[in-house]
Amino acid sequence: MSQTHTRRRFLSTAAISAAAGMLPLRRTAAFEPPPETTTLRLAREPVICFAPQYVCEQLLRAEGFAEIRYVDVAIAAVQEELGTGNIDFASGLSLQHITGIDKGASITIVSGVHGGCYELFVHGPVRAIADLKGKRVGQTGGTELFSLMAAWVGLDRRKDLTLVTDADAMEQFAAGKIDAHLAFPPEVQELHARNAGQVILKTAIDRPWSQYFCCALVLLRQ
Repeated sequence: MSQTHTRRRFLSTAAISAAAGMLPLRRTAAFEPPPETTTLRLAREPVICFAPQYVCEQLLRAEGFAEIRYVDVAIAAVQEELGTGNIDFASGLSLQHITGIDKGASITIVSGVHGGCYELFVHGPVRAIADLKGKRVGQTGGTELFSLMAAWVGLDRRKDLTLVTDADAMEQFAAGKIDAHLAFPPEVQELHARNAGQVILKTAIDRPWSQYFCCALVLLRQ
């Protein structure tokens, strides 16, 4: 094929593509029926990571939900509140939802919300998770995620680590009483502001953790 013909073919294709881009988009949403239920109850949990469900009210109204309610729910009670019918949707940590499903919870994961919440802060010469063998590591809100991170590098959390899940785990880390802390907002921002330790892992950018949703949206399985 000649260079001239190749160039002409390219220009023709580009022109067609540009013309197509000027055509009005078909609004498929206009043909969808309104929702069967027009009232929606969302869990209101005291975590900044769940902000997307607090600012989506106008989008939900555009989908046909006339009344949006926010119900105060403790993070640990999300699955129970769904089960009793007090709320319709709730955000939460993906691992906690998966653990709940394994235990028989009647919930369905609808969508990922976002990733990148966690940062691993350490003291001293620690440069990788494997360097934490034999050390004390804090994590607020359970041990599931750090257990996976430890297993990824060949560590057994029960044999090789001491996990600290006390309510003041972050303060213990800031005071130098434990060697590392897997922080969750707003702890991440607070530890940065206090210049406490250094970060060796961010789930927002470090694989494989950056490939997973930290939080997910769930509803009660019918």
